[in-house]
Amino acid sequence: MISELATEFPVMLVDAETAVLNFYEQQLNAAGIRSLIKCSTLAEARAALKTHPIELLVLEVAMEGAGGIEFLRQTLKEYAEVPIIVVSSRQDIELVIDCIRLGVVDYLPKPLNTENWLRRIRDTLVLRDLRRKNSLLRQQLLQGSVNERPKAFAPIVTRDPRMFELFEYCMAIASYNQPVLITGETGTGKELFARALHELSGRSGELVAINIAGMDDNLMSDNLFGHVKGAYTGALSSRPGAVEKAQGSTLLIDEIGDMSLPSQVKLLRLLQQHEYSPLGTDEVKISSARIVLSTLRNLSELQRDERFRRDLYYRIAAHTIHVPPLRERLDDLPLLLDCFIRRICSELGRKCPAYTDELLLLLRGYSFPGNVRELEGMVIDAVSRCAGRTLPLQPFLEQMKRNTASENAGGLVGPVAEVEDFLQALPALPTIKEMTQKLVAESLRRSSNNQSLAAKQLGITPQALSSRLRKNGEK
Repeated sequence: MISELATEFPVMLVDAETAVLNFYEQQLNAAGIRSLIKCSTLAEARAALKTHPIELLVLEVAMEGAGGIEFLRQTLKEYAEVPIIVVSSRQDIELVIDCIRLGVVDYLPKPLNTENWLRRIRDTLVLRDLRRKNSLLRQQLLQGSVNERPKAFAPIVTRDPRMFELFEYCMAIASYNQPVLITGETGTGKELFARALHELSGRSGELVAINIAGMDDNLMSDNLFGHVKGAYTGALSSRPGAVEKAQGSTLLIDEIGDMSLPSQVKLLRLLQQHEYSPLGTDEVKISSARIVLSTLRNLSELQRDERFRRDLYYRIAAHTIHVPPLRERLDDLPLLLDCFIRRICSELGRKCPAYTDELLLLLRGYSFPGNVRELEGMVIDAVSRCAGRTLPLQPFLEQMKRNTASENAGGLVGPVAEVEDFLQALPALPTIKEMTQKLVAESLRRSSNNQSLAAKQLGITPQALSSRLRKNGEK
């Protein structure tokens, strides 16, 4: 439906037949486009173009002999930004080729297939609107300062250009009703992007979020669609689900990759027909919620394993936002550190401690499997244990070791293998000397050759590390 679109300027319709213009008007009005300019001669069209900016031109090119094609050439030259859809009653392949070469958006022969004609108009208006918004947002976000970004993104602390591009994309798609898929590792801030989309959309009410991880089909249906009284043992009264609570608002379904196949069928119905039924009734309800979905799992791999429906994936993946992990935007570390320290100290009623360049070097050498959420936890622990004016390194080192061990113990592919697993996988063991040299070299790499920090990572004194380096240098 075109009714979801709001055109900034009128759509111009040019055709010599009044009946055709009236038909155009009727169809477009029914589809939600009511701002129109109708012209039955090329002279009228020329005059209107000089006085009215337009969104789209629909032109019968076979008007007034060769005048139609000349009008087309001149319009494309003078108003290059205006998309043109050509329709024609002439079955002339040369005319089609000329129009395509000149740069029209589409060429549709008469008699028109109304559904196809409306779809092409919709697609053209969507593309024009996106291009206009992208141009404006690029100026606001990429050329402006960090502080000038829209307030909807204030909770997302960053100065990374790729994140700004995501902000731009969010603003471009926020006003539409299509689903949005947000992907990214745990702790990257997927829900923050969902909340930003909701705020930018202008929809009423609060964002409703539901995490379906670990839910079977019945539990998911109950939480998502609700139930009526008597739907199952213990259902003593009717209860609305998340879909109903999000009516007219935004619904975030988290961990979509964990959804069972039967549940995926129900979700597909909700997305395609906007229909759902609470448990215990065949009553069909209509949802006006905008659906945002998020996952840390690879949906393409789940499709290959036949654990995620291909038709559902294509339905939800039209608008996709991939939030990069923290290790790919390390320049955000100082901003995030400052933000977390200020907030935590404010909550504790304490003065903010400083932090050293060594801490930044330490953090830059770490892969952050838990991303921004993991960094926040580190800062909370370090601030709580800070007894002086400077944030200590030890709490961060301890958390890194603990979190890396936990990541690997959970069966996940972490950045570093457990020492025992690593050694067992080696066909031949290195000598102690060789292993020591490798450890020293890696610690220096991670600390950007800062010997004091490298020594802390190795659990030895700076003097002991310096001695080892001298011995290696002598040999």
